Amino acid sequence: MTKANRRTAQAIGLFVALPFLALPLLAQESKQDATAKAEAEMKSATGTVPAMMRAYPDHMRAGAWEWFKATQGSGAIPSKYGELMSLAVASQIPCDYCIYAHTTMAKMLGATDEEIREAVVKAAETRHWSTVLNGNDVSLDAFKKEWDGILAHMKKQMEAKGTGGK
Repeated sequence: MTKANRRTAQAIGLFVALPFLALPLLAQESKQDATAKAEAEMKSATGTVPAMMRAYPDHMRAGAWEWFKATQGSGAIPSKYGELMSLAVASQIPCDYCIYAHTTMAKMLGATDEEIREAVVKAAETRHWSTVLNGNDVSLDAFKKEWDGILAHMKKQMEAKGTGGK
């Protein structure tokens, strides 16, 4: 192959490869645009770019915001109850940030102090029984069989009382 042919082949190769070499740069610019758009949306929705979002690397922030939005609000579980559930989990982790956020949000959504206390006690109750069962190495299969029997017995009692097993 002559020197001229080699240079022509190299030029063609570069021409073909250039779009592929530029993809990371284009993706970076696209991620920067997505981050800027997400941050503008955060400011509009919350008045700021929350610290929990600023803690994400810039290239992941837009995705974190999309996930956060998808998990907020009412779905099958009303928002107030979702916040009480999150508070219960936060109490067990424990996470001071989460406890504060979920307590104040639950109150804003109408949760009473009594509901908040009960959610935290329910979390403690679950942790308690988990500790007892796991610490004593109770067989999960035996537990499930026994628990199904307990539920069947309780359902019969409820039906006998006319509550229909609900």
